[in-house]
Amino acid sequence: MTACKKEFKPSDGAPPSPEVVPTGDMSLVSVDKPDQFPLVAAEEQEAPSELNATGSVFPDVSREVPVITLANGRVFNLKTRLDDNVKKGQFLFSIQSPDISSAFNAYLKTVNDEQLANKAYLRAEDLFKHGAISQAMVEQAEDSEKNAKADLTGAEEQLKVLGVDKDHPSPIVDVHAPVSGVIIGQNVTNAAAAGVSLSGSATAFTIADLSTVWILCDVYENDIPKLTVGQEAKIKLNAYPDKPLTGRISDIGPVLDPSLRTAKVRIEIANPGMLRLGMFVTATFQSTTKNKYPVVPADAVLHLHDRDWVFVPAPGQKFQRVEVHPGNMLPGNKQELLSGIKPGQQVVSNVLQLEATLEAQ
Repeated sequence: MTACKKEFKPSDGAPPSPEVVPTGDMSLVSVDKPDQFPLVAAEEQEAPSELNATGSVFPDVSREVPVITLANGRVFNLKTRLDDNVKKGQFLFSIQSPDISSAFNAYLKTVNDEQLANKAYLRAEDLFKHGAISQAMVEQAEDSEKNAKADLTGAEEQLKVLGVDKDHPSPIVDVHAPVSGVIIGQNVTNAAAAGVSLSGSATAFTIADLSTVWILCDVYENDIPKLTVGQEAKIKLNAYPDKPLTGRISDIGPVLDPSLRTAKVRIEIANPGMLRLGMFVTATFQSTTKNKYPVVPADAVLHLHDRDWVFVPAPGQKFQRVEVHPGNMLPGNKQELLSGIKPGQQVVSNVLQLEATLEAQ
């Protein structure tokens, strides 16, 4: 490390600048007047360690609802599409279904069968009262009447399942949104087949309530003991770094990824409206145990070449440059250091002069 030398003139009215002499070791700086660089002892502070994990936004599976229709047929009059916001009960699309014609035909037949069975039962009761038939024949007619009523009830329920009004039958079935939310999946278009037994998709749409979402993070197995269910997590969005959010851990996956040795940690978070599925986020967790960290004045930390350094005194009027890893900024313009030095160790309290010297070389 080279040095700058300034000739001192008595008329300057100030003490000469300390001379920095190269030592051959790039981490050492030798000065002729080390007293002009005040030292300060690193304070000790207890604080929980922080764990950062990257993750993505996913829908809450308990808030996902598929839109299906049990009436097989052809889709038409499609009014919604992927990414649309819908309200519960909102019309989505219609289906022209041959199943409805078959179901209504079966319903009409059961109506006729029930009416015939009822007449036969009434006739059998009348004949029994006049001694014309036996009690067994009356009971047989009664059983036929009950079976006919059961068939009629089943046919009516089948129409209800298909979404058909028995008093106003139509081969067209209108499908409505079962819940409010956002359409996150679409498997049908106009003229496409839909239904549970055709070649088309049984799930026409998937609607998700995105008022609460999940953030799934990968956490290495060595860091899992630092986390607990219910623990708070600070969320920073890559898209909105100036708008931090807060969520809580709702699950720590019981199965590790065999290749990465990571577990899925699920965070539940209320969506203020800016969270979109698939967004990348950084989740910060604070460990349940506290560690002791050194704290120094922020002016004692030198930011150089995307790294952070402090200068500690060394024997022979030298200062040694030590790389540190900063933590949080603290009140009073102080910097928490996660590694590099220990509490109580002395550092140069202000590195502005050394920084200027290094930049001049």
